[in-house]
Amino acid sequence: MRRYFFTALLLYQASSWVSAQESIHFNPTIYSREFSSQKQPVLRIQAGDTVHTTSVDAVGVDQYGNKVTERGNPLTGPFFVEGAEPGDVLAVTLLDVSLNRNFATTLNTLIPDVLPKSIAMKTWRAGKLVKWQLDLEKMTGRPMDTGMKLQKLEIPLHPFLGCIGVAPSGSKGISSGASGPYGGNLDFYRNTTGATIYLPVFHAGALLYMGDGHAAQGDGELNGDALETSMKFSFTVQVLKKNDFPLRTPMVEDEDYLMFFGIESSLDKSVKTATESMIEWLQIKYNLSLAEASQVIGPVIQHRIPKVSAGISEVVALIPQDNLRQLKN
Repeated sequence: MRRYFFTALLLYQASSWVSAQESIHFNPTIYSREFSSQKQPVLRIQAGDTVHTTSVDAVGVDQYGNKVTERGNPLTGPFFVEGAEPGDVLAVTLLDVSLNRNFATTLNTLIPDVLPKSIAMKTWRAGKLVKWQLDLEKMTGRPMDTGMKLQKLEIPLHPFLGCIGVAPSGSKGISSGASGPYGGNLDFYRNTTGATIYLPVFHAGALLYMGDGHAAQGDGELNGDALETSMKFSFTVQVLKKNDFPLRTPMVEDEDYLMFFGIESSLDKSVKTATESMIEWLQIKYNLSLAEASQVIGPVIQHRIPKVSAGISEVVALIPQDNLRQLKN
């Protein structure tokens, strides 16, 4: 198996931990609808522990179809990570993200931010809930009861967690629908099995929240909802100490890409933030000049748009791991 750059760093740092690593099965009974430093931790974990748990869907329905909490991206957590301090970086590796029920819901509308106003208001006000059938063996989904014209419509599924974040700076909680430097409602399809999400830490213990399972979602979450469903997932964490791992914006890594978020008030600003973060990282980690960095990213950089909504837009800048392996640090 190929080992990508930061995984090697994590494995090296993990070897220095002397506390026993545990496999923990956690069954949530309460949920949070905000990222907050004021919530009582549901579980205290050590770096290197593996946690197996679940989340409900965005409207508060669990894997059995029971509504167990209020709607609004209910989150599992917070998990208190021993040893995490302000200024550190929390690395959350998703070991498994899997569907645990055979249906999802979405809306039959399109968000106003991506359409001319005359069309946008018409479709947004008329939106209704649509139920999708999920085939967990074929890993496909199809809309139910939508009429003959969509009878043969079938899409591939790609389960991922929409929300992964820590408690934001300050004492005020932030809605589970929001995102920022702390992570949050990132809605990024690569936050799935095998990915590591890096988040700046603002409070002791980091206070990690996760949830908002998606069976599939196109860029921008244009229906206002993805294919919202409950999820089972497992994860482990490591703490990267302050000054060793500078990070101002959420970063994601998997076997194929290194990825940087821009989360700003417009797409233009978000593109700039994501690209600037990538350039800064290349300069710091590989001691590249700005001119050299331009040659690394110019031919291969990609930009994705996980979310567009009123007042906030997200852009992710991606660079292939194959290109980074060709650099000397």
